[in-house]
Amino acid sequence: MGEELSGLSVKDLKHLENQLETSLRGVRMRKDQILISEIQELNQKRNLIHQENVELYKKVYGTKDVNGANSNALLTNSLSVREDPRESVCLQLCQPQQQNPETGITILG
Repeated sequence: MGEELSGLSVKDLKHLENQLETSLRGVRMRKDQILISEIQELNQKRNLIHQENVELYKKVYGTKDVNGANSNALLTNSLSVREDPRESVCLQLCQPQQQNPETGITILG
């Protein structure tokens, strides 16, 4: 590209330059339109994901009553989810529990 420019006059070169600038403006405008459209689409997706996260958070943590107690019915059997997910949990190993075969009651201890 540009090899055949040696035989052109200054007027021809100026005209070619103007055509190139016009074409380049069109390409940049089209690129901008595409980018704006993609950004809008990504923002919509982000908003949907945020809404899903809010709904999942409510399912996991439930809603608080006036006293601040967690009223989520999903959390049973002494299982609780901490407010701060980064808070560490300390677990300890214990001996296996034996079950009385006659009564089916677990013997603790």
